[in-house]
Amino acid sequence: MSSQKGNVSRSRGQKYQNATAFKNNKYTTSDQVKKANAKVHDGVCKHCKEVLEWKVKYNKYKVLTQSRKCVKCLQKSVKDAYHIVCKPCALRLELCAKCGKKEDIIIPHHTGEDDEDEGEEGGVQDTCQKRGQGRGAKAPDDDLEDDGDFGSGSDLDTQGPHA
Repeated sequence: MSSQKGNVSRSRGQKYQNATAFKNNKYTTSDQVKKANAKVHDGVCKHCKEVLEWKVKYNKYKVLTQSRKCVKCLQKSVKDAYHIVCKPCALRLELCAKCGKKEDIIIPHHTGEDDEDEGEEGGVQDTCQKRGQGRGAKAPDDDLEDDGDFGSGSDLDTQGPHA
């Protein structure tokens, strides 16, 4: 392909064509590949779903080993790889869990399979709602407790060493 400025189109076809399509489970039948093939990508927009399916198809999908921090509630509650928003926040705010944009969700999070996990996630959702938009939002009661415990040190100066 020419490096000439503005020449973005190709005038000929592909030189070599693969005879067979790539199969991600042809040589390795590990549990990781099986789980990735069976995974349903829910709660994401159409573009993100296609990206995740491409990663699975060509063995580029890597599962998440530790929970990640949600960008909305700042809890370590993101369980899916390549996602940035936890399921409760994505449901509540109607966002794509991968890109964080307000797009049309192809397959919503709540399905029949998630009934067992709903009890656990319900607690996470309650804490997300209680905290507001993360750790930056503090309750007014917290400020009163902090002022009493960690003052400016003026109490120590006025009382003397043996008070």
